[in-house]
Amino acid sequence: MKQFILICISLIVLVSCGKEEHHDFTLKAHVKGLKKGTAYLQKQKDSLLVTLDSLEINGNQNFELHANLEQPELLFLKLDKNDNDEGSIAFFADKGITEINTTLKNFNYDANITGSKQQKVLEEYLVTMSRFNDRNLDMIQESLEAQKNKDTTATSLEDNFNKLLKQKYLYTINFAINHPDSEVSPYLAVSELQNTSVSFLQQIYDALDETIKMSKYGLELKSLIGKRSE
Repeated sequence: MKQFILICISLIVLVSCGKEEHHDFTLKAHVKGLKKGTAYLQKQKDSLLVTLDSLEINGNQNFELHANLEQPELLFLKLDKNDNDEGSIAFFADKGITEINTTLKNFNYDANITGSKQQKVLEEYLVTMSRFNDRNLDMIQESLEAQKNKDTTATSLEDNFNKLLKQKYLYTINFAINHPDSEVSPYLAVSELQNTSVSFLQQIYDALDETIKMSKYGLELKSLIGKRSE
């Protein structure tokens, strides 16, 4: 009888451990040149970053982090390199596996991310945003050269910047409206368009599929519209 009880306890422990180890999201990362540091898988909650999983790295450039996701959302891979330097990579995660390949030297900029369909949509948006950012840098350079040459006929940097900012807003609005079936659309609305007209935010929300309206960022967008309309 005593032996039977011990066997039952052992089985309960094994089942409990199995449940604790089950996760529906896995991040597989490869960081070229990584020797030591601490990797964190994080998400934003309110204005804070909450750690979902972490791992001490000691000589292994390949590592995994795990979490349970209720729905698709933006996560962050943070790396503390133990040299007063940190890096963070943002990516859109969904249940399943996401892979990130990058380098220790250029942790943020060399990141190659494969995984969720939401990540593909986000990267499509970011490609165009990088062109806007490049144009912004060009404008600054042109303004500096004009000042150096004392060219008073050149259009002011402020005017050009305002025009570019308007173009970025309009592109983001149109992108969100044209991707009604992706959680990326309401995410962009709440993260990039908080200060735009409420009517534009409402247009984005109205265009969303019903399932996306009920997503994390869909609900955040609805809340934002309510607060902005008060």
